[in-house]
Amino acid sequence: MAETVTIFEVGPRDGLQNEKALLSTADKITLIDILSETGLRKIETTSFVSPKWVPQMADAADVLAGIQRKKGIVYAALAPNMRGFEAAMVAKADEIAVFASASESFSQKNINCSIEDSIKRFEPVLDAAREAGIPVRGYVSCITDCPYDGAVPPENVLDVSQKLLALGCYEISLGDTIGAATPEKLAPLLQLLCDQIDASRLAGHFHDTRNRALDNMECALAFGIRTFDSSVAGLGGCPYAPGAKGNVATEAVVSRLSTLGYETGVDIHKVVKAASFAHKITGATHEL
Repeated sequence: MAETVTIFEVGPRDGLQNEKALLSTADKITLIDILSETGLRKIETTSFVSPKWVPQMADAADVLAGIQRKKGIVYAALAPNMRGFEAAMVAKADEIAVFASASESFSQKNINCSIEDSIKRFEPVLDAAREAGIPVRGYVSCITDCPYDGAVPPENVLDVSQKLLALGCYEISLGDTIGAATPEKLAPLLQLLCDQIDASRLAGHFHDTRNRALDNMECALAFGIRTFDSSVAGLGGCPYAPGAKGNVATEAVVSRLSTLGYETGVDIHKVVKAASFAHKITGATHEL
């Protein structure tokens, strides 16, 4: 039997958050509903953050209220503070995510605090989630390079990852935020991480800025990582990371994993349909 790889679809949140033109709630709901028909088992739907900073996600509660939930699919949301967590619980998110950076400058630009302070801010969120029985995923950004500080020491990534796991995150998504990673940079980092953390608790989140995302995914596969984030139609970017283009496209990930002999449970034809709709509502130019 083929080995299974989990694809964590982040398009509705990470993919859309950087779109300059506000998208309708109805279109976001339709996109998630189409994705729910593809065989994906994890979909990051929205984020409960201040609409002042991320206006595209101001309708988070309405999006979660409007989707047609399918049995067996986890509908996740970003909720980095207690206000966001409480709103996510009211909206019935199945799991939440918090995010920290391996780079001090990016932490300050992204969430206006140090790495240490960001971890402390998550403590009440993780405590509340544990009490409510809600899984929490941790993101670590800038795993190899920062748009402000340049190269990021692998030890920084290990330190932040271990702290998030110690707080109670079930999995750490390793974010190549500006798409500067290469297998040559990534391999030493993954070796360090996998010496200390079981690969089953790590995921890859690769941006395709320099068209190396699939190569980086293959590098991570070699270290035993079996969960990867991707965004339908390659949508995405980060408002606090100059030059960061979209996440790796879900359709490209599904195709490459199939070629490599891995099972994802995802129907490539249905993903392409979802990508076409994503193009329609965003005007994206990423080629299918």
